Amino acid sequence: MDLEVHEEAFETNLIDRINSERLLVINSDSNVERDIDSRYEKEANDVKGMVFDTPDDAYDFYNRYMFSHGFGIRIHAVYKNKTTNEHYRKYYVCNKEGFKDLKCKSSMENAKKRRRDLRTGCKACIRISKGKDGKWFVDIFNNSHNHELTITPTKVMKHRSHGKFHRSLVCKSLMAELSQSGLKPCQIKKVINTMKNPDENDVTSKQCSDVLANQRKQYKGKEFYGLIKHFQDKLLEDPNLYFVVDLFDYGSPRNIFWADGRSRDSYIKFRDVVVFDVTYMTNKFKMPFAPFVGVNHHGQSILFGGALLENEKQDTFEWLFQTFIKCMFDKHPLAIITDQDKAICNAIKTAFPNTQHRYCSWHIKKHETEHLRGLKVHYSDFEEDHKQWKKSDTIEEFETRWESLCAKYNFESGSWLTEMYKQRKLWAKAFLKDCFFAGMTSSGRSESILSFFDGYVNSNTMLNEFVVQYDKAVEARGVTEEDEDVGCMNSKPNFSSVNPIEAKAGSRYTKQLFKVFMNEWTQATFNLTHETISKSLEEINYNVGQLNIDKIYWRNVKFRLSDKLDVTCSCSKWTLDTRYKLTDCTIGIEDRHSGNEAWKCWQDRTTARLIDPLMKNMASCSLHDIPRSIHIVLLCLQENAVDRPTTSSIVKIL
Repeated sequence: MDLEVHEEAFETNLIDRINSERLLVINSDSNVERDIDSRYEKEANDVKGMVFDTPDDAYDFYNRYMFSHGFGIRIHAVYKNKTTNEHYRKYYVCNKEGFKDLKCKSSMENAKKRRRDLRTGCKACIRISKGKDGKWFVDIFNNSHNHELTITPTKVMKHRSHGKFHRSLVCKSLMAELSQSGLKPCQIKKVINTMKNPDENDVTSKQCSDVLANQRKQYKGKEFYGLIKHFQDKLLEDPNLYFVVDLFDYGSPRNIFWADGRSRDSYIKFRDVVVFDVTYMTNKFKMPFAPFVGVNHHGQSILFGGALLENEKQDTFEWLFQTFIKCMFDKHPLAIITDQDKAICNAIKTAFPNTQHRYCSWHIKKHETEHLRGLKVHYSDFEEDHKQWKKSDTIEEFETRWESLCAKYNFESGSWLTEMYKQRKLWAKAFLKDCFFAGMTSSGRSESILSFFDGYVNSNTMLNEFVVQYDKAVEARGVTEEDEDVGCMNSKPNFSSVNPIEAKAGSRYTKQLFKVFMNEWTQATFNLTHETISKSLEEINYNVGQLNIDKIYWRNVKFRLSDKLDVTCSCSKWTLDTRYKLTDCTIGIEDRHSGNEAWKCWQDRTTARLIDPLMKNMASCSLHDIPRSIHIVLLCLQENAVDRPTTSSIVKIL
């Protein structure tokens, strides 16, 4: 007896089998209604001897016959000629035929939990044989059941042989296309059940998963080939695509890195800060996924590139970072945020020696909860002292408070807190406040990117499938950025005042960053006050803060009067980024002068050429202050945003 299992291959094609009622159908040329047809209500003597053109016709007849009588069927055995290899006999039986194999090779302790028994040893069956004329006839028919039959048609449809819609080529093709579009099995189920004919049985999430799993089997052993082919095909569309595959000696992939042309262009514009994290297993090879994530001018997360790695060792990260630099035209990131992994930290020192490295604040807070719990329990004031130490504005203040903490709480040598103190330059605000991190202190953006893959990328995902989903993530981020670009181009901000500083910010900033500016502007205009600490001809010191906040949290602003304007704040978060308004005159550079010409005038001490002649005749304008105001404007107009001062600083100066 030779039992054959037939796997029907399928391809993903556009679905055009939609009937007039906009429902997905299996075969538009045949009637597949579930109403009980009288021609299937035959007696046993009438069935025996029936002739069919093909075994499929016989299977279809018997399945419909079983449907009208309340049970399902399955293929039991297939006989074939050993010489010609042609089938000459087939058995179709009731789905409750036989019994479950109760043989258990494992011990009782290791025995798996058994499912409920479904089979009852039913003898109902039909046997068809091939005649000399090539047709198939029924030579055995047994209609005796030893179990209760299902009467309700909707319940009969639950039998596997009747719920075959999900196994049709049309349905499989649609499942494959929806999966490639990034939908999860539970979402695919909803789409198909909405489109299908109401007479068909509902498709389940498990059925979708099984169909997709069988499709993946077709690529078994060909994953790497599919990956390379995907990159080669994409090169035809995107000549700036960059990908590198590091191979083992036996040809399997060790490390893979890729970045498309758009991501490389984005990196050149927004390489101020990069978030790097390795926390995700996304494929059947168990290769960790390592994305390089940044932030654009709308404050949105963007992907600079991605990698699938062999392991998380230092030499692997060094290979990755060096490959990343080659891909990005030998331009190092200005700052990078990672977790406290030693292998990553050592690789950054080697590959990015001039890049400012910062630990993820979220991971540090998580470790604080684990390691400082005992100190918080034993000392009621430790939490506040620790908080003040972390928030120190200056290095001197940070070091002084650390000495006080050590003297007061007597930390053990080698404790987590003392080890963190040794690495203070990688996380303490006092050491990092002068570096631009685009408002980011954690790897949360990387984790938000990873969440895009949740649900339809897992440990069984093929490599070629994963890179396809990665491309969709990049594409989705690009569409979001373009939507914001269009929104900024076709709209104007609403101003809360007629102040030219606010107007200038509205013309320069994107919608999202203008909201950040307006929050700072509102705080500075309505909620902040200041106290003059000291004043001299060279420098004025202020304490600036909100009245409802303790003055120990106020910021110190220094305004230095010299040929070169020098304004600093202890928070180091702002730079000048607006025009300076002096009495009732706006000091600015006329449009006819380019930025280079203006800078040349400043360097040559010929700024008088930049002043509108009408302003020179206005009594309210001080010609002594105008050159300094022009310098402020020049600082605000610098091409590199990192070099520009912030808005709140100008407001505090005013």
